[in-house]
Amino acid sequence: MRLTTERYLDQVSIWPNEGNHILAHYDAESIIVYQAYRPTAAHFALKNGFFGESFSYSRMSWIKPNFLWMMYRSGWGSKEAQEVVLALLIRRVFFDQLLSQAIPSSWNSERFPSEEQWTFELRRSAVRLQWDPDHAPNGEKVTRRALQLGLRDEPLKAYGRRELLEVIDMSDFVAEQKSTLNSTGLSMLATPSERVYQPADPEIAAWIGISDPLSGK
Repeated sequence: MRLTTERYLDQVSIWPNEGNHILAHYDAESIIVYQAYRPTAAHFALKNGFFGESFSYSRMSWIKPNFLWMMYRSGWGSKEAQEVVLALLIRRVFFDQLLSQAIPSSWNSERFPSEEQWTFELRRSAVRLQWDPDHAPNGEKVTRRALQLGLRDEPLKAYGRRELLEVIDMSDFVAEQKSTLNSTGLSMLATPSERVYQPADPEIAAWIGISDPLSGK
């Protein structure tokens, strides 16, 4: 696996304890998001560098920049149809574009003056945003909230066919760390290096409701 990793306990000590935060593995140009699939769809993407066989472009597909959120959702790669965990490298510019287009999956009166307007925008948007409880490695909820994005229509086609810079199979790493967690607990658990991510445009951060990294508000 080609991603830099660190001890989980070293990372969690510097992550915000609460608030809405994007924890991600990224550099100046790119960012990793995660998805988990059945072998047929995942192996096609690994071989070809884009999603094709057994991947549905007709329904919403959710991407997650937070590794542990993906581990919670997939049961560390043990749930049916989520056996192969993929790390998907995309450009930060594209990721920020998705954030700028995102409509929250629940009504927020600070962003939409009426529930009717929010419903209208939600129906026509091709990018949906959710802030969900983040999770510890054992699956327990934490007070910090993690982001996931639902893509459909043109944004999903762009993501699945054109914007993937690299597709990385995380399955062996996930299995190893699941075994480590079960045998020795958190002391030796390693996870991909993740830090708080901020979009390049502060207005995007305000739009999606990212919390202040210091205050958590």
